[in-house]
Amino acid sequence: MMDTVFARYASRPAPRYTSYPTAPHFQKDFAETRYRDWLSKLDRDDPVSLYLHVPFCRQMCWYCGCNMKLASRYGPVGEYAKTLRQEIDLTARALPGRMTVSHLHWGGGTPTALSPDDLQSLMEDVRALWDFAQDAEIAIESDPRTLTAEMADRIGALGFNRASFGVQEFDIQVQNAINRVQPPDMVQRSVEQLRAAGVSGINFDLIYGLPHQTVASIVKTVRLCAAMRPDRVALFGYAHVPWMAKNQRMIENDALPGSAARAAQASAAAQALVAEGYVAIGLDHFALPDDALSVASRTGQLHRNFQGYTTDRAQTMIGMGATSIGRTPSGYVQNFVETGAWARAVTAGLLPVAKGLPLTEDDRLRAEVIERLMCDCHVDAATIGRQYGAPERWWAPEFETLQEMEADGLLILSEGKIRMTPQGRPLVRIAAAAFDAYLQSSSARHSVAV
Repeated sequence: MMDTVFARYASRPAPRYTSYPTAPHFQKDFAETRYRDWLSKLDRDDPVSLYLHVPFCRQMCWYCGCNMKLASRYGPVGEYAKTLRQEIDLTARALPGRMTVSHLHWGGGTPTALSPDDLQSLMEDVRALWDFAQDAEIAIESDPRTLTAEMADRIGALGFNRASFGVQEFDIQVQNAINRVQPPDMVQRSVEQLRAAGVSGINFDLIYGLPHQTVASIVKTVRLCAAMRPDRVALFGYAHVPWMAKNQRMIENDALPGSAARAAQASAAAQALVAEGYVAIGLDHFALPDDALSVASRTGQLHRNFQGYTTDRAQTMIGMGATSIGRTPSGYVQNFVETGAWARAVTAGLLPVAKGLPLTEDDRLRAEVIERLMCDCHVDAATIGRQYGAPERWWAPEFETLQEMEADGLLILSEGKIRMTPQGRPLVRIAAAAFDAYLQSSSARHSVAV
């Protein structure tokens, strides 16, 4: 009976809530001067996070839903690096002074599509303009199919202490179906190269719900990954959005598992990770017990941003590069997605923001409730409401939509409090959506919850 109930909720679409409000609600034609004003008013004593986006990959993966460009030659990548260097300088000059970085993350695309020399030059620019906290996390995403020994050594020499790999699935039939063939020994070699270079933290991304994937194949993949002992593993459901990502049209719909099969894969993979000694973190992350993410989860200090679950407490994340998203205490911004428009703005001396959203007090209240629910799988909405000066029982209308989940044994409600049950934990996105004031009027399409 519970399997039937779970599958019914699992097939419902819901945002991933790496932010609230979510990106589809950012406003177009956002004034560049407004973002400058937000940056200028930051407290220079507060640490910030930096996110740098490189939208290039050397090989195309059919499952990918990211904004990326295929780099068949290096020329456009090198030009992009030059423009990114200009944006780094423009952004630093917009701040109230030299600030300290607590987290830095290179994402994409594939940041290691940059040459080692360009990556080094860009990192030198960043370090020349910002200070770094002694315990700063400095992370980069990579592709084991194209990572060279030279790049691995350079990553270590530049002070990176965390690297992420998209493993996805090791079954060769699945890999062929998604155009990403990378045997376990290839990933193992990349991990060993980075660890030898001094990169202590290794993250793996796994995906369930891929074409031709089965419970047996994802469990086997988990065991192969666990043997390499990554510190963290993210377990995502494949989001099939061919109306947005044209490359996904290469995937045969008939080869995709249904909602019940997806849920079974997610459950089996999660159980296998726990059996291998990993701690379940929030909705879809797992970490070794002594990893900082596990510690943050145990102590209620876990946070969530556009990179997923994080230990980052900074109130400001400064995004640079085409399509990157940033956040300040005043609101969200997003750069131009199209690299030409982004480059033209930067060359003209402008911060290349295309969209933004000032935050209201109601946004901040709901954002905190959603973040705590997504991170802790429980939240006291009444107490948080009092901290924001919200009306008494402000949460009551939202709870009406959660009563169905309580009746199905997926959560427990009690005077302003929600607690997901073990069976309901994978469905926390559905519970969080009850607090989303934008969702009902939105035309945005979202992936299924599990």
